[in-house]
Amino acid sequence: MFNKHTLEIPVGNKTITLETGKVARQANGSVMISCGETVLLATACASPAAGAEINFLPLRVDYQEKFSSVGRTAAGFIKREGRPAEREILTCRLIDRPLRPMFDDGYYNEVQVLAYTLSYDGVHQPDVLAICGASVALTISDIPLIKPIGAVRVGMINNEFVINPTVEEMKTSKLDLILAGTEDAVLMIEGFCDFLTEEQVLEAIEIGHKAIATFCHHLGKWAEKIGKPKKRDTVRPISKEINNAVHASAATLLDSALRIKGKAERDKTIDEIKESMLKTLFPEGQQVSHSKVDVQMSFKNLQSTLMRKMVLAEKKRIDGRGLKDIRQIDIEQSILPRTHGSSLFTRGETQAIAVCTLGGETSGQRFEDLHGEGLQRFMLQYSFPPFSVGEVGRIGSPGRREVGHGKLAERALTAILPKQEDFPYVIRLESNITESNGSSSMASVCGGCLCMMDAGVPIKRPVSGIAMGLILEGKEYAILSDILGTEDALGDMDFKITGDHEGISAFQMDIKVEGITIDIMRHALAQAKEGRSHILKKMLEVCPDVKKEMSQYAPRIETIQIKPSKIGIVIGPGGKQIRAIIEETGVQIDINDSGLVSIASNNAEAMEKAKQIIHNLTAEVEIGKIYNGKIVSTVAFGYFVELFPGKEGLCHISEISNKRLASIHDAPFKDGDALDVKVIDINDRGQIKLSHRAILEETAQR
Repeated sequence: MFNKHTLEIPVGNKTITLETGKVARQANGSVMISCGETVLLATACASPAAGAEINFLPLRVDYQEKFSSVGRTAAGFIKREGRPAEREILTCRLIDRPLRPMFDDGYYNEVQVLAYTLSYDGVHQPDVLAICGASVALTISDIPLIKPIGAVRVGMINNEFVINPTVEEMKTSKLDLILAGTEDAVLMIEGFCDFLTEEQVLEAIEIGHKAIATFCHHLGKWAEKIGKPKKRDTVRPISKEINNAVHASAATLLDSALRIKGKAERDKTIDEIKESMLKTLFPEGQQVSHSKVDVQMSFKNLQSTLMRKMVLAEKKRIDGRGLKDIRQIDIEQSILPRTHGSSLFTRGETQAIAVCTLGGETSGQRFEDLHGEGLQRFMLQYSFPPFSVGEVGRIGSPGRREVGHGKLAERALTAILPKQEDFPYVIRLESNITESNGSSSMASVCGGCLCMMDAGVPIKRPVSGIAMGLILEGKEYAILSDILGTEDALGDMDFKITGDHEGISAFQMDIKVEGITIDIMRHALAQAKEGRSHILKKMLEVCPDVKKEMSQYAPRIETIQIKPSKIGIVIGPGGKQIRAIIEETGVQIDINDSGLVSIASNNAEAMEKAKQIIHNLTAEVEIGKIYNGKIVSTVAFGYFVELFPGKEGLCHISEISNKRLASIHDAPFKDGDALDVKVIDINDRGQIKLSHRAILEETAQR
């Protein structure tokens, strides 16, 4: 018999259903979570003990979308789900980020959270359900999660904010905001929008958090009834004795080291202080009661305390800047001669080489997800090699962090892309991080915008990006503009915002503590607007406008719009016709389902020839229009004239001359001659009647 428990929670105008006790009962916690006919399974498990040498939370989150959830099998050669797709990786990050700060300090047991989409109705999106499901599985388990979290998506449709809009509703939404938090506070924000104002973004956050609070309240009450008691016996807090010993050994030296402006010198000095402290607290040949990992964690906490004190008490940061100061910005355009567009963007000790590559339809990234197959026409791919932070490391396929940073920058720039019919290129951006000390993703936004301008992409408006930090102690707080890596690691918030002087295109926020109020967010957004306007001004000083001429190495692409019903004519049986055009002209041709034909070539003559062939294949004859045709056949009663390939009409003997002809042989034309004709009628059977006489008469009347 199953000991099943069910709970229904109203969220927005929808109902989320939770069910536990029936599936995956050997996990520490598990739940089937559903909305409509979208159903997910989420589980949480933890190892019984922590490793002795671990001083961090080894949390592993995985999310998978089963193709069987939509009654389909993967289209590729491999039919079994395996390597996670980009969407799955991004959802893993959405689950991980708000959960991680909700574990007790000192809890180092390995935790694994898994979420699977088992049924998808194409209406209710699974990503926010995955975040909620992971929270439910942990909340009702014995794993020591401090508080339950919830998540919602907020859209803006017809200027109204909508909680958890459907897939169809999101097609017309100006906002795509995913928000996660507890009943009392927001912990994570991920959003993209069409240049909304700061006040509109704040309003969306407030509305979204009210829905989250409802979910968390119901989940908390349910967990009190059916949840397992939390096991906190393995939590390993750092003792007061260790903290005192570390403070006595390192505080004075560390306070001075944190004021060194240069990253390399500062890090080297801090490492030397750390080594000296370890020698003092772990004398060679002597037994000590404290562990090295706890001492190292206490040392990190001391760094945080001293840095925070400096910021709050002195309004000074570790590199000597004021709270609002932006590091020096240096920009160089067109640094790579053979690329289509390039930019070197340097902000302090963070640097990116951004490259833009333009191509035809075949250059797009093909993908498959639960909605079917598609083609991505704009991509930003971010790489973070170990040398960028002066380290040795593995090089291989991109990790979750690289995928996440790249997607944030990509979505930030999507809002400024030209329409496909205005600029029919596939655009691929690379952000190669060559130095890093804080917010390389925002450097990717700036560099990505600049290299598109260098490539001649007619963007709608330039944008920049900035990362904001926060130090919060009780009611006292300080907002930091353009944060360093250390300020990110030791501070309370990482808030990234992109846009221009007037509005926001993307934002991402991770908060490590509860207590961030709407007023603090309002302050952060206002200060961020100042910062990104300053950065954008620096960008426009170097690159005031989009390049008028594209690189000589970029392909030329032109488009023709044909009726969708004519697509088959251009392609031909088995692709015979389109292959013939490509072989004859040497161009690249792509046709989408709407009938937009893209022709790519570096040869202008070949492109014009291909355009003419396609025009001739798809053009429709118009009554009253004059065509320069070719006589293809002579019969006793007139000429058959080819207007363009595949279209012929009859010019009757009576319509050849303004004089009466006794015989067709009396006419001054023969097969193969060009003949100007006017279309005078098209009958019900599609037969075309032509006249040369009408043209002669019109000419005589002038």
